[in-house]
Amino acid sequence: MARSGAVTFKGTPMTLLGEELQVGQAAPDFTLHYFEGGMKELTKQDLLGKPSIVSVVPSVDTGVCQTQTKKFNDALADLGDKINALTVSRDLPFAQARFCGAENVQNMRFASDYQTGAFGEAWGVMIDELKLLARSVFVLDADGQVVYAEIVPEVTEEPNYEAALEALKKCL
Repeated sequence: MARSGAVTFKGTPMTLLGEELQVGQAAPDFTLHYFEGGMKELTKQDLLGKPSIVSVVPSVDTGVCQTQTKKFNDALADLGDKINALTVSRDLPFAQARFCGAENVQNMRFASDYQTGAFGEAWGVMIDELKLLARSVFVLDADGQVVYAEIVPEVTEEPNYEAALEALKKCL
């Protein structure tokens, strides 16, 4: 399913592919890739057992995406291993790892949807025209149920950090 005008990019309406993920739904399955001493896979199963925040960004090479990642990284520092904190983009895993090292991002794991874009479609955040992921934030409980979902209407703007963090803390 395509959702025309679901988000804008610099004011231009864009189409999102996939169904919009709703609170109360089980998070869709996925397989993402990350680089940590070699290429590795991350799946939904890896997130089960702890509350999770999934921060989705178009590209770590943009200022707003960097800001979003750093703000969540800093805000989540005190929660340590009580949660899963994940940033997803379509950047290559090598670029994600380089960004984390350069910016001292230690509290967020990065994973990439670069191979197929299947995460973006399954979670309803693939921008058809750009083949990038729409800026969004999802919070999952320990069982993988969506308890918070935000797709930022204008891709170049920041998400509601406070609402996402509040939803995450309610899962602890």
